[in-house]
Amino acid sequence: MEPQPEKKLVGKVTHYFTKISVAVVELTDELKIGDRISIEGHTTNFQQTVTSMQIEHQNVEKAGPGQSIGLKVEQRVREGDLVYKLS
Repeated sequence: MEPQPEKKLVGKVTHYFTKISVAVVELTDELKIGDRISIEGHTTNFQQTVTSMQIEHQNVEKAGPGQSIGLKVEQRVREGDLVYKLS
């Protein structure tokens, strides 16, 4: 059996734009392009790599605690879903 990757809570989904598949995530920790994340909630559970992140419509490489980011997601997410960074 493969060991499960360690998970660290990095933020929470506060909004989701269906048409463009972008989640607004309020960060409690640093997140950067290339990080593997897991988004989990009542009916949400998937993993992806961070490929696109924006703050105020500007592309950013990384963001930190207290910032809200627009995050391109591969599946539908919901408000209140939690975002974990995998290591």
